[in-house]
Amino acid sequence: MDKAKNFGFILPALLIFSIFYIYPFIYTFVLSFQRGDGIYTSEWVGLANFKEVLYYDKNWGRALYNGAFITFWALTFQNLLAFALALGVDKATRTGKIYRVVFFILPVLSEIIIGLLIREIIISDPGILNQWLSRIGLGFAARDWLGSGLVLLTTSLVHCWKGFGWAFVIILAGLQTIPEQLYEAARIDGANAWQQFCRITIPLLMPVIAMVLVLTILGTMQAFAMILALTRGAGGLTEVPVMKIYNHLRGNQVGLACAEGVILGIILIAVSFTMLHISKQVRKRWGVVSN
Repeated sequence: MDKAKNFGFILPALLIFSIFYIYPFIYTFVLSFQRGDGIYTSEWVGLANFKEVLYYDKNWGRALYNGAFITFWALTFQNLLAFALALGVDKATRTGKIYRVVFFILPVLSEIIIGLLIREIIISDPGILNQWLSRIGLGFAARDWLGSGLVLLTTSLVHCWKGFGWAFVIILAGLQTIPEQLYEAARIDGANAWQQFCRITIPLLMPVIAMVLVLTILGTMQAFAMILALTRGAGGLTEVPVMKIYNHLRGNQVGLACAEGVILGIILIAVSFTMLHISKQVRKRWGVVSN
């Protein structure tokens, strides 16, 4: 009786999760083996959709490259910036809360708003950014920021600027879980700031770093709204996997879009488990976990 009563409490959440997550996941996998609009017309084609994506669609490889390029910048520039700011704010006792609010404003704003705002700043002729550069004597640095040569890099940097706030908050929370007594003991033993950073901060923060890296990969490879608002795909130059899936759905190529979604999901799962394995090995190397 008690088990039935307890199960009744979780039943609504279980139903919602099954309807909106489990069923769409299974149905997407089924549709990936079919061709049609997924509603009125469907034809079982087996692995044909997967073969078309992996062997014949060169644009899919380009979309993966674009996503990987943006992810590289997010893993490096975005997370290093977040890490440096978190280290600084962790030592700021009076203004720490203010910085947390300021840095976390961008992640809570709509990606569409950010994309449209940045587009207006850099795309108009000559553009607010280029005008500002000219006024401060840096007119030589003015560029066509959404031109074919810079559009992917510009998109990557805007994505990093938009997303570093959440990484900052997570890393800061991880830093504040490290006991201050460890640093005091290290200072008594004669360890300098760099030795404390390498022997205490990094090893104990490694689980948080691993989580941030995994979430960065998962989030960036699925980026869509901000890129769509900023560049509209730029003729394929900034088309990422999710945008390509979206375009196929608009073209009633549901089976092909589902196959791309399954492939992208497998890639993200493989990368996530790889990153977690690397993190575990690094933590073992530093003695944070037992063998």
